[in-house]
Amino acid sequence: MAEGSKPLPGALRWQLGDLTVTVLNDGYLQGSLDLVTGISKAEAGSLQAAGFRAEAPRITLNAFLITGPGRNPVLIDTGFGAFGGDTLGRVPGALALTGVKPEEIETVLLTHLHPDHAGGLLAGDKAAYPNAEIVLHADEAAHWLGEEVLSRAPDEAKPYFEIAAKATAPYAGRTRTISGGEEVVPGVTAVHLPGHTPGHTGFRIVSGDKVLMMWTDVVHLPAIQFKQPEAGVSFDVDGDQARATRKRILDEVAGSRSFIGGSHLEFPALGYVVRESAGYSFVPELWVAAQ
Repeated sequence: MAEGSKPLPGALRWQLGDLTVTVLNDGYLQGSLDLVTGISKAEAGSLQAAGFRAEAPRITLNAFLITGPGRNPVLIDTGFGAFGGDTLGRVPGALALTGVKPEEIETVLLTHLHPDHAGGLLAGDKAAYPNAEIVLHADEAAHWLGEEVLSRAPDEAKPYFEIAAKATAPYAGRTRTISGGEEVVPGVTAVHLPGHTPGHTGFRIVSGDKVLMMWTDVVHLPAIQFKQPEAGVSFDVDGDQARATRKRILDEVAGSRSFIGGSHLEFPALGYVVRESAGYSFVPELWVAAQ
């Protein structure tokens, strides 16, 4: 990229039956191998190198837009918003490419309340999506929101709780909590995937005989966690439960040859999982310009 130039927004449309699912890239978080838990730093570094990735991983961040005839646009997550650095906060630009205006979004499905997923709810101090209802798991709201919850939070984690509260505040009168397993909007069913956070939720999107499982943060580091599902990240709220959920979901989608998408899979973040020796591999879906 030329010095001084700005990155182009990333948006890729995918037809899913009568629906269009558009992956909106928010940018990337610059990580390090110090984030990796469950395996040694040396093994994590070797897996990064084997995957042709730098030792210090760049963690891709995506949101997802669902549109279709006769329905109002639905957004899954919002990106980091103004809470991230210069490499983040690109969802609004990507959304603009789709022709959908923020005020046309009537539902925002939140996978969880970490700032890279909920920070983009805000535009300044106001709702970025002024006509939207937000939907999240009841366990997620109970874990992150409320003055009593904030008072009990560890000092090092308080900023995450404060951002969650600030980002959701403009939507206080239009927030719906769910328990997982129910259809949250037509064709979209919530799938509770606890561990990364208590109410961590994926969404199964169905149109006709076409299905996309958006698994959100089951995998953060593709070069590491597909090959070695034991590997977690330090910001998992319950590392053991997150590990168990990851192993279960990887096994399920590999066995069923399911079409999947992920918040932290490398853009455009759509593809399939196959079993490979003791671990798995990710096979990107073929992108065709005509779509």
